[in-house]
Amino acid sequence: MTVKTIVLRVDGTNCDVELVEAFRQAGAQTERIHINELIREKYSLEEYHILAIPGGFSYGDYVAAGKLLANDLKYRLRKDVEQFIDQSKPILGICNGFQALVKAGFLPALDGRREQQATLATNDKALFIDRWIYLKHENQGTCIFTKSLDNQLYVPVNHGEGKFVMKESDIQRLEESDQIVFRYVNPKGELAGYPWNPNGSVSNIAGICDEHGTILGLMPHPEKYIHRYQHPFWTRLSELEFSGWLPLFKNAVDYARRRFL
Repeated sequence: MTVKTIVLRVDGTNCDVELVEAFRQAGAQTERIHINELIREKYSLEEYHILAIPGGFSYGDYVAAGKLLANDLKYRLRKDVEQFIDQSKPILGICNGFQALVKAGFLPALDGRREQQATLATNDKALFIDRWIYLKHENQGTCIFTKSLDNQLYVPVNHGEGKFVMKESDIQRLEESDQIVFRYVNPKGELAGYPWNPNGSVSNIAGICDEHGTILGLMPHPEKYIHRYQHPFWTRLSELEFSGWLPLFKNAVDYARRRFL
């Protein structure tokens, strides 16, 4: 048997092909499925081992980024998504997918409550940010996606509403439960403001997981850096220096293979 990944797309999704490629390179049988085909029960989440929600502008980000997709997940597919979560199957939300998971209440799910506890708001500069940034890997072992990642990573960001906002008391709880996975840092690995924190996220938070570590959401785009040639300075990069994001996807596939096959 092969690990099966579903890459969920809707009108306005535009990073789904890259996400499919990342999971295929990681060894998973991967399919792009429109959400309507799940709603109409042509396909079922039960058939898959990993759910991945890509970036883009779902439904044109009408109302707010990821909000309408969040409503689909929360109200039209809630039973299926909750069953997926309860089975400890991995879920990955990137950029718009992260926004949707947060606004649907599936992240961070403090105290097991599947209700909205945070948001991704408009960037402090009120501009769409499109460039490469540095991340620090903060998670100490909870997250199944990031166990073999380097301490500091380079990755592109492309978003207009990426400012992570949450009550200070709840952020402290995220830290205590090892749910903060990535923070924006400068090239020295230090917490810093703009431009290193491109959107003004509280506590420089770029990505979080749930308390079990099987749901990961992040604003940057790891699927856009799985090949050496995707690095902006790849001609100066030797094979030994290459440190892309393919391990993140392999970790999820390996976990699913051990757990479900």
